[in-house]
Amino acid sequence: MTDRYAVMGNPIEHSKSPEIHRMFAEQTGQAIAYERMRVPLEGFEPAVRAFFASGGKGLNITVPFKEQAWVLVDRRAPRAERAGAVNTLLAEAGRLVGDNTDGTGLVRDLTVNHGAALQGRRVLVIGAGGAVRGVLPALLPEAPGEVVIANRTVARAEALVELFADQGRLSAVGFDRLQGPFDVVINGTSAGLAGELPPLPDDLLAPGATCYDMVYGDQPTPFMRWARAHGAAMAVDGLGMLVEQAAESFLIWRGVRPETAPVIAALRPE
Repeated sequence: MTDRYAVMGNPIEHSKSPEIHRMFAEQTGQAIAYERMRVPLEGFEPAVRAFFASGGKGLNITVPFKEQAWVLVDRRAPRAERAGAVNTLLAEAGRLVGDNTDGTGLVRDLTVNHGAALQGRRVLVIGAGGAVRGVLPALLPEAPGEVVIANRTVARAEALVELFADQGRLSAVGFDRLQGPFDVVINGTSAGLAGELPPLPDDLLAPGATCYDMVYGDQPTPFMRWARAHGAAMAVDGLGMLVEQAAESFLIWRGVRPETAPVIAALRPE
């Protein structure tokens, strides 16, 4: 008996999730089928209901439906509750359960795969949208010394600071007031996909700084290129985060955590 899983989004054609979960299934000996599902922008809830009604076991949810998924579910894992977004769905006793594995994926990639330390470090997060809110519930328990959220619209960064104030030292700033040095800089904007970069000061990075771009591509992103030019000891993209968040979803669904290193290596273009 092959269990059905899928990723829902719009657009979805570019998603690497089916390849990732196929490799996970082969590695762990699990009988699953995993497909891409392009869902009409107005048709998310009916698509989810139909998928589970027809015997589907679990869904990944990507842009632009993560907030809708958060509203739709009957129960949320604590990290999904805080994230305000859901990227992993499963049915338990007829009820829809929502989780969010993005933050865990980011933290595992940074700390396990790249050996970056977060505890006690001064961390800058660029951007204040849904992607950043989604990872803060996993980032803050790593006990960084301070987290600064920088955004063009300072009010959006301030809203996140207010939301997560109970979890650590947090502050908000506009790009015009941004002052380094930072030990870890995480780019949570998608501007790099359009070849753009927020205005960052030249003295942003501490010696030995780690720079992490949550997006990924076949070439180094504009943010990675900026980081290397400004002396970062490490500048990496979010491909590992993608695979790690998928591994966390796989663990939730199947009760086994796959090895991520060979999958990341297989997806990384030469």
